[in-house]
Amino acid sequence: MAHIALLRGINVGGKNMLPMKDLARLFTDAGAKDVRTYIQSGNVVFEAAADPRTIANKVAAAIEKRYGFRSPVIVRSAEEWRNAIRANPFEPKVPDKKSLHVYFLAEAPEARAIARLDPARSAPDAFHVVNREIYLHLPNGMARTKLTNAYFDSKLNTISTARNWATVLKLAEMMER
Repeated sequence: MAHIALLRGINVGGKNMLPMKDLARLFTDAGAKDVRTYIQSGNVVFEAAADPRTIANKVAAAIEKRYGFRSPVIVRSAEEWRNAIRANPFEPKVPDKKSLHVYFLAEAPEARAIARLDPARSAPDAFHVVNREIYLHLPNGMARTKLTNAYFDSKLNTISTARNWATVLKLAEMMER
């Protein structure tokens, strides 16, 4: 079964450097098959007969041991990934796809935590929480928003990692091969 793993905070701004060929090897060593990476930001498509979260935990532990930093690994099955694409409330309404992003959450947030999020925190930016994803429309770009990992992680008591919409769609394409 195909899965997608998203690593947070690698190869960003010259920090937490991890070559993708090494990352692919870590996944293979952890029991994954047909491992493929996309760009340098920690996107991995893989097959797994075993529990993919066990593989992700092994990879996270190996990164910490070998490279000296912690990088959360968030995993979605092929079905979960396709559902996440279909659930985007901004698609197809928003014509500029470059303004669309998704935070993938490690855990589903509680309804009361979602209710405490401030929809006006970073106007004109907008977001919607759906299951374990936060969909964002950021007309002024990711660099200018106040809707950050730190904000959502602290308010929702989970860990998130962001991907732009083009990357989300590319990973879906890779997964279907």
